Amino acid sequence: MELTSRIALVTGAAHRVGKTIALALAHSGASVIVHYGRSADAARETAAEISALGVDAFPVQADLRDPAQIDALFQAVEDRFGHLDILVNSAASFVKQPFDDIDLDSWKDVLQSNLSAPFLCSQRAARLMRAVPRPAGQPALIINITDLSGLFPWPGYVQHGVSKGGLIQLTRISARELAPDIRVNAIAPGAILPPPGMSADSDQWQAIGQQVPLRRTGSPDFIGQTVIFLAANDFITGVVIPVDGGEHLLGSLK
Repeated sequence: MELTSRIALVTGAAHRVGKTIALALAHSGASVIVHYGRSADAARETAAEISALGVDAFPVQADLRDPAQIDALFQAVEDRFGHLDILVNSAASFVKQPFDDIDLDSWKDVLQSNLSAPFLCSQRAARLMRAVPRPAGQPALIINITDLSGLFPWPGYVQHGVSKGGLIQLTRISARELAPDIRVNAIAPGAILPPPGMSADSDQWQAIGQQVPLRRTGSPDFIGQTVIFLAANDFITGVVIPVDGGEHLLGSLK
């Protein structure tokens, strides 16, 4: 898929899945805004890797819990490029907390990071995507990165699961509201990257892979490939694609 001349913004692009998505878009020819929260050094490294591919890379810092910083992020994109073609809402928190220990501040913080921020980013992106005329049959694209906690209840991930379930519904509502100018889809990764502190070679990670129908774990590259697929197919909107080795067929493994 050739994305030459396309402008893409990936939130949380400094490392892990967000970085892989940013690199996949760059390999296809897109210029990439590398959003990051606190990982400045990692963001600069990601931007350098993208620039080495011969496309424009633009790192921008913003705390997505702050609406004013979201506004500043999109103003920076507009000032640099003048338009936007692709937004990937990848940045998120991953909080596990017992039900009885969740106070209102903890609840609000997760919902702000995982649901309100993607909404506000999508809203600002839609305005920028519509700011210039688009070729017929080439709508802009928003992709939300959710996970299986939005489909199945994971014990201990109360506010996280609620936020990801809300993101799935936001995907569907946005797809209907923003058509035909903008397509909106979501990707729900399964076991594609071990959590921080766990090695990909560990027995624990391999055991997780053995529980899913394909009997193996995946890699972030599968998410990047799915992003490129969604960018290529202009007749898909409002869907949630599990990239999980079939884990969604079983329900929750948590």
